[in-house]
Amino acid sequence: MSINIFFAAGPALWPDYREPLARACREAGLDVTVSDSAPDPSAVDYIVFAPGGVIEDFGPYANAKAVLNLWAGVEKIAPNPTLTQPLCRMVDPAMTEGMVEYVTGHVMRHHLGMDAHILGQDGIWRNDVMPPIARERRVTVLGLGELGAAAARMLAALRFQVSGWSRTQKDIPDVDCLSGEAGLAEALRRAEILVTLLPNTKATENILDAERLALMPEGAFIVNPGRGSLIDDEALLAALDAGRIAHATLDVFREEPLPPAHSYWAHPRVTVTPHIAAETRPASASRVVAENIRRGEAREPFLHLVDRTQGY
Repeated sequence: MSINIFFAAGPALWPDYREPLARACREAGLDVTVSDSAPDPSAVDYIVFAPGGVIEDFGPYANAKAVLNLWAGVEKIAPNPTLTQPLCRMVDPAMTEGMVEYVTGHVMRHHLGMDAHILGQDGIWRNDVMPPIARERRVTVLGLGELGAAAARMLAALRFQVSGWSRTQKDIPDVDCLSGEAGLAEALRRAEILVTLLPNTKATENILDAERLALMPEGAFIVNPGRGSLIDDEALLAALDAGRIAHATLDVFREEPLPPAHSYWAHPRVTVTPHIAAETRPASASRVVAENIRRGEAREPFLHLVDRTQGY
């Protein structure tokens, strides 16, 4: 009997996923019917979802074996009280590669002081500043999940002095892994360049407030492709105005698109990028979805299962 997959991520995404998802399921040896409609909710075996999709009440889909999210973040779906099915977040290898490339590019930009030459095309010969080499620069990564760990490993491979912090203790070769409140303070004290890749939870909201920003070295840089809620915006703007933070590269915001009147747009020490650090790519994401469906049918553990008590 064919496995019924309901693509409930919304009509805008359906054209991009229709063929890749069907192809990935065939390659996984699955006999599936993939549809963007579900006339009989009780017959749905798996739901492919994204925030803003076509389901708000998951109750009628009680027979569904799992909800497979197309986003890495699940903060907009995990709290839904009607969601009783297992929930899996997206860990897309191509998305991870994209995030690592974004982080590495902006860390290298700030490490080398490239803005002085890219933006300073005014006839002035600026060769009076010699940046340290990578092994003399301390970089901290907050969040050592799939994305954070991959970014930390790449930065360590470039010979930066990499520290990482996570809620629970991790072990990553060539990365000094810290945890706990004391570990967070120490990680920030080391952060000449700080990369934030924590999930959006109650525990991480405004984790970079005025008190914690003050722990960072004078003239530090921040790269935030994680979640907009990690940073107290007013505290960051004050630290930028005071020169304590030299520059912030921000890819995520509490409100997106970032309103044109927001102070970040015009601030000379801020770079705004429009949530482009890591995109879910249909072909590779479909293979992750297909593998989880295969696992569900084989009664094997799902990949990337969300712990809703933790929010990720």
